[in-house]
Amino acid sequence: MLPEEISILLRLIIAHLITDFVLQPSTWIADRKIKKYRSSKLYIHALITAIVAYIFAGLWNNWTLPVFIFSSHLIIDLWKSYRPGKLKYFLIDQLLHFAVIAVLWISLFDKWKETANLFREIYNGTDLLLILAGYLIVTWPLGMVIGIATEKWRVESAVNADGLQKAGLWIGLFERFLILTFILIDQYTAVGLLIAAKSILRFSDKENTQKKTEYVLIGTLMSFSASVLLAWIIRSLITII
Repeated sequence: MLPEEISILLRLIIAHLITDFVLQPSTWIADRKIKKYRSSKLYIHALITAIVAYIFAGLWNNWTLPVFIFSSHLIIDLWKSYRPGKLKYFLIDQLLHFAVIAVLWISLFDKWKETANLFREIYNGTDLLLILAGYLIVTWPLGMVIGIATEKWRVESAVNADGLQKAGLWIGLFERFLILTFILIDQYTAVGLLIAAKSILRFSDKENTQKKTEYVLIGTLMSFSASVLLAWIIRSLITII
């Protein structure tokens, strides 16, 4: 790929981020949620998005670019205006916008064959499949195993009596995700900092009872140990295969 082609892709992404998050007031979003397709702000926002993308791309003779951006952005935002303000709809909205940018960029430079070959290589590559399997394991499956293994201590310590619902589950999920990532990229120091930070936060909580602290410590050590072991297994398999 040529540097100019990559530059245009990055400029289109930056243009989207600027127009969707910097140049779009919250009052416009609220107006769109209330008035739906009757909202003038919906069409103004789509027009601004198309103009900024056209300027940032710098492809002055290509009028299909702003037209494509305007129409796709309008349709996606109109769809979102009929959905509740939940995280999943926000993520779907952004995913669709970035997909439009990707399709537009691939079409501009006729990268369909190269993109297909890239996806074929990724799909058939064992390294990526191993890493993907590792991330899937450290999320819900490993969390369930640790939850079952520590269930008797959780009941005994009443750890969820005054805590946020499922907070421990999400904390464990993110810490295992981070540990696996750090080890795969050879950042062992970051793993130590993560352990230290969690220990400081946990033991500085004066409301913790001894049972609650011990339960959390057991769960943390299980989570960290399993993540480290899995990361080493993946790295070893990548070296061997």
